[in-house]
Amino acid sequence: MPTSDTGVATTVADGASDVVALRRSVTAGAIGVFVHWFDWAAYAYLAGTVATVFFPAKDGTTGLLAVFGVFAVSFGIRPLGAMVFGPLGDRIGRKRTLSLVIFTMSGATLTIGLLPGYASIGIAAPVLMVILRLVQGFAAGGEFGSAASFLAESAPRHRRGFGVSWLEVGSLLGFLAGSFVFLLLSAGLDDQQLSSWGWRVPFLVSAPLGVIGVVIRNRIEDTPEYRALEAGDSLSPSPTKELFRSSRRQLLQAAGLMAAMHVPFYMVLTYLVTYETDHLGHPADSAALLSTVISLLGLVLVPVFGLLSDRVGRKPVFVGATAALLVLSTPAFLLMRTGPAGTWIAGLLLGVILAAILGTYAVWSAEIFPTRTRQSGLSIAYNITAALFAGTVPYLMTVLMSVTGSTLLPGPYLMLFAVGGLVAALSLRETAGSALLRPEDISEASEEHG
Repeated sequence: MPTSDTGVATTVADGASDVVALRRSVTAGAIGVFVHWFDWAAYAYLAGTVATVFFPAKDGTTGLLAVFGVFAVSFGIRPLGAMVFGPLGDRIGRKRTLSLVIFTMSGATLTIGLLPGYASIGIAAPVLMVILRLVQGFAAGGEFGSAASFLAESAPRHRRGFGVSWLEVGSLLGFLAGSFVFLLLSAGLDDQQLSSWGWRVPFLVSAPLGVIGVVIRNRIEDTPEYRALEAGDSLSPSPTKELFRSSRRQLLQAAGLMAAMHVPFYMVLTYLVTYETDHLGHPADSAALLSTVISLLGLVLVPVFGLLSDRVGRKPVFVGATAALLVLSTPAFLLMRTGPAGTWIAGLLLGVILAAILGTYAVWSAEIFPTRTRQSGLSIAYNITAALFAGTVPYLMTVLMSVTGSTLLPGPYLMLFAVGGLVAALSLRETAGSALLRPEDISEASEEHG
């Protein structure tokens, strides 16, 4: 059952139960991840066109590999962004880093939309594209930690799981919106139009969304917990140093929870499309439709599981989900081999399990860190696990299945990370309903001043 410790302070968030305040916090927290995933989906779906415009090569595959190489590099730089924006948010506030991150991401995205192609400025075009994707990746490294800290500290204590779960709803909405815009462009434009100007549309569209996000985030107040630390002169002067000195265990536990989210997320929502077409022989439109339906299912179920975690606790929901992933992953991929109906049943089953993980991992991770280092811990754990395990899923699956000849490998691979998630979850205490401002936040400050 959820704990009920009162902590060392009663925060304003405990009384902020009105729907308007919660909606405002959710909008401010989730709009950045929406913009980020909208851009991510647009770039991924338009990879072939972007390759033609910026990386022309006699061999089309070479250009495509260059595009995905840039994509991978933008993932690789995220831990650096986390090391900058995470501690920055613990020193200057969640609100300021939220605004800075979305401003940087949107500025880079707008510039990509206006960037001349290789035919106009030669080698400068791909060089500038690489630089801008690096800027985007660097800023994205600060988005999750800022938004998750803000939502956890702004949501009412008894609805914290529900509030933080909307972070992942924003991710899924951005992913779906990017896919939808690509569908409209593909249906309405021919190849020449798409290459000459159509590919720019998603990047130009996301810029106004970023401006709206900056405006919304500049109008909000910082979180009650951060303001309490600021008022008491209790902010950490060196959050990263303090994190690795006092919260190494929590950092590893959060990494376990997050890795158990990253791998199923990319396996189910991105790689499964390739798996269906390349290994099961299903039509591309059918595979894309299943991915869309799983995402829509997630939009409904993620906040439901977040709310459930407020009622029964984080541990029962997360442990139940990762245990189901452990038991059902390989049978699910066996079921897919029976035909389209089996693929749909297995895909939807994995989608439900993923939704349960998405609904709980972020809030539980936020609750285990002290307020003084929360944004640093969330940012570093999230982005290091993302760089190591998220973007590598398609590549590893392709290589391993090529070497072994087994199309069942995704099942055991999911099981491996389910075990990691279970170990992390079982080592954690229940935190639902707990106060976020804790004695160690004050004691650390007292030691610094005394």
